[in-house]
Amino acid sequence: MGKHVRGRRLRPLLESLDDRTLPSGFTPSQIAGAYGLSSIALTTPSGETVRGDGTGQTIAIVGAYHNPTLLSDLKVFNDAFRLPEADVTVVSLGGDATDATWASESAMDVQWAHALAPGASILMVEARSDSADDILAAVDVARNTPGVVAVSMSFGFTETAGQHVYDHLFTTPAGRAGITFIAASGDHGPEGGAMYPASSPNVLGVGGTSLTLDAAGAVQSEAVWSGSGSGQARFAARPSFQQTFQQGARRSTPDVSFLGDPSTGVSVFHTRPGESQGDWRVVAGTSLGAPAWAAVVAIVAQGRELNGQGSLDGPSQTLPMLYALAGKGFRGVANPVSATAAGLGVPNGQALIPAMVQGSSVAPAVRTDLPSPALPAKGPTIRRPPAFRRERVAPTPPVRVVRQPIRAPRQAAAIRRAGVRA
Repeated sequence: MGKHVRGRRLRPLLESLDDRTLPSGFTPSQIAGAYGLSSIALTTPSGETVRGDGTGQTIAIVGAYHNPTLLSDLKVFNDAFRLPEADVTVVSLGGDATDATWASESAMDVQWAHALAPGASILMVEARSDSADDILAAVDVARNTPGVVAVSMSFGFTETAGQHVYDHLFTTPAGRAGITFIAASGDHGPEGGAMYPASSPNVLGVGGTSLTLDAAGAVQSEAVWSGSGSGQARFAARPSFQQTFQQGARRSTPDVSFLGDPSTGVSVFHTRPGESQGDWRVVAGTSLGAPAWAAVVAIVAQGRELNGQGSLDGPSQTLPMLYALAGKGFRGVANPVSATAAGLGVPNGQALIPAMVQGSSVAPAVRTDLPSPALPAKGPTIRRPPAFRRERVAPTPPVRVVRQPIRAPRQAAAIRRAGVRA
């Protein structure tokens, strides 16, 4: 499979912002403050204190198609919020083919992974298309890239009985330092049930919340977002790390949560493919939580590296550690849907990150016992939006992102999304 790598640290020429294109959603400083991620202090072996920002770590983000303005849009985002220059590598597996929905998704994922872990490098892997086979092939590229400590996946599949054959794609390859795989739980609400790969026992599934901040930026309220996907998996048995969390025989999703309600969304700058001028949009969805939690994992990996420890392997370390910290590293949210609809809750970074940095390993950080079989010939079935659930599904239909952007400031028309449809 051919690929080409696009340049790092592109410095495009940009016009200054005007009053028609100013951000109006939550800002990086507001979200970092709300989740305790703004002032993480880590300690070096010599006793020096350094900022916990993911320095030295790499976050991989998996999307589909090429986003030609990814780096220039990121530059506008960084300038608006006075963020440092980002170290981004784009691996395009399908050349220059574009898609407006996926471009919007990659813009949000990259901007907010960088916003919350500004010291981390970002690897954007653009799948050849949004077919299941191509998306899973991009996951395989991401996990086999040296230095990656977290893989963010903003997509979901309808659960099927045979999906365990894909679970190996969400494990650390033999001989590599630990990788945590993170997936959005879906924007179809609890009635849609669990989605894969969030329901895989190897993946950290992230649900969504509705967040309200007061004028000073303090959390005023937070509750499970009604559109957040949740529920027990149809086929995956309850993993050992959930035994004290819920009593059902099946794995429950999500494991954790983050802001997801589009009506309380974040600011993203995006230029549609083929257009010359971008604009600010207020977006969210459970896929915002995937890069956000990848940023948390990167900061933890930075701290563990300072301590001479390896990054965490998802199924054997990250997930068991998070459940062991239930009630200690999380801020609870109101659960009007069900007792487990928010999972463990949202991160309290000031407590969670130091605990994970200091936490004892439950398995070697470098896995050497995991095979890497070839991808199956056919991809899993993809969840369609509600209006299309009765359609016959092709063998490898397109994967749909699970985000719901809701509006572009000062524009009359909303950006319409349905269920988990892009």
